[in-house]
Amino acid sequence: MKVLVLGGVAAGTKVAAKLMREDRGSEVIILNKGKDISYAGCGLPYYVGHVIEDRAQLIVNTPESYSALTGVQVLCETEAVKVDPSAKKVTAVNVNTKEETVYDYDKLVIAVGASPVKPPIDGCDLENVFYMRTPDDAIRLRQVIDGGNIKRAVVVGAGYIGLEIAENLKEQGIRPFVLDMAPHVLPGFDSEMAEFVEGKLADSGIPVVTGVTVTGIEGDGKVEKVLTSKKAYKADLVVMSAGIRPNTAFLADTGLEMVKGTILTNEFGETNIPDIYAAGDCAMVHNALTGKAAWSPMGSTANMAGRAIAQNMAGEKVSYRGVLGTAVCKLPGINVGRTGLTEEQAKAEGFDPVSVISVVDDKAHYYAGAGTFVVKMIADRASLRLLGLQVIGAGAVDKMVDIAVTGIMLKGTLPDLANMDLAYAPPFSTAIHPFEHTLNILLNKINGTFETISPAEYANGAAEGYKVVDTGLTPSVEGAMYVELTSVNGPVDGLDPEEKILLVCNKGKRAYLLQNRLKYYGYKNTRVLEGGSTFTEVEA
Repeated sequence: MKVLVLGGVAAGTKVAAKLMREDRGSEVIILNKGKDISYAGCGLPYYVGHVIEDRAQLIVNTPESYSALTGVQVLCETEAVKVDPSAKKVTAVNVNTKEETVYDYDKLVIAVGASPVKPPIDGCDLENVFYMRTPDDAIRLRQVIDGGNIKRAVVVGAGYIGLEIAENLKEQGIRPFVLDMAPHVLPGFDSEMAEFVEGKLADSGIPVVTGVTVTGIEGDGKVEKVLTSKKAYKADLVVMSAGIRPNTAFLADTGLEMVKGTILTNEFGETNIPDIYAAGDCAMVHNALTGKAAWSPMGSTANMAGRAIAQNMAGEKVSYRGVLGTAVCKLPGINVGRTGLTEEQAKAEGFDPVSVISVVDDKAHYYAGAGTFVVKMIADRASLRLLGLQVIGAGAVDKMVDIAVTGIMLKGTLPDLANMDLAYAPPFSTAIHPFEHTLNILLNKINGTFETISPAEYANGAAEGYKVVDTGLTPSVEGAMYVELTSVNGPVDGLDPEEKILLVCNKGKRAYLLQNRLKYYGYKNTRVLEGGSTFTEVEA
């Protein structure tokens, strides 16, 4: 079997290597436009910030080492420019000599990836305008930074890579501004969680301006200013991180089904044309929760989908289970992670979502380095099926996300996931794991034991007409009545059992405990502010 693979970064190299392990008799050729294969694109921001010092650390395999390891023939700087499915032929061009060669195949894998979006604005070709896609991009950017003449930078795009770049620029003593046309940072987070992250970024010295369109870049040969729909920003350097676009224009006349240039595939990685597969950033997979087509330009998706394709080409029948939009990101002082549906997405998909925001310890509070997680957990009200999780904190947020991924992929309900025997020791977790703690809080909210106002509801005026009662260890809400939890053993002077009362503490726990007591003593209209004053600035 002769297999031609177009593209040699994540998906392409995974398909080829796994296929050779499955069927050593196959003839597998990779055609790769760039000079590097199998590089760590997600590590580029950390090379810029000198967290990764040596360029060689970004290269998982050279063409030579990969060929020796796998038996796959690799032809670099060879760009596929035409695919003829009826003849089963691919025309490719040597990027240096422009010489054309035609390759035939029995099976074809398209894994050509994607390229950075270049906005249609003036100034993108000025000196010190950078994109972040290949090792060479990171090398050029670091060389300019190491020159010592960069004081201010603008990062266009507040997604994961953009924010990671901003953090690493800041670590090099550069003042970064992040601009994005979306209303909030971090796609895949509900607005109130994204706003919380924006506040943390600002506190760390990375201001983010959202809802703004970049209209141009000015300078005398070199970047001096970034123009936007709101104002201009002085800059010595610009990093464009405004998204990516699949490298599939050369496939327009092939008959391949695409959505916005991204190749549609089924669960086996097959396209609508027999013997043609697609994987990686140029291909669609499907959402494991909804079953709908989904774009997941992640190295993890590329590798897993690529592995399944190789097994299928070798005669097995392996379906790729799909994605949940899982992501994790390191930011200054905090980590963020998410998986599944946001609350808004869940509504759009026909679920009746119910959510809770908790502030829980990430390990035993008495252990050195203990911190907190801010968690938003989302479930379907009727079925109690877990739908999504978003988490922010200085600790191991990936652990929280991965537990949620497991639960969602197994179609688990909140009762299914309750009281799991998760790992506990003071350096790692709390006696009731923070995931389980949040799950218990959500169950309490669903069954009515815990009656709340969410931060989003509070921001929309849901607390109007409520009397704010501060229930923290010490008073912290200016102008609010203070009630010390342990002193309450009956009706509270100054609180009418019929009036609307909003209980607020630092995290929410003491407010919940007081609510429980007040209900016993006949108070009918109490609510707890989810996440407490840690998450929301409260006015009495």
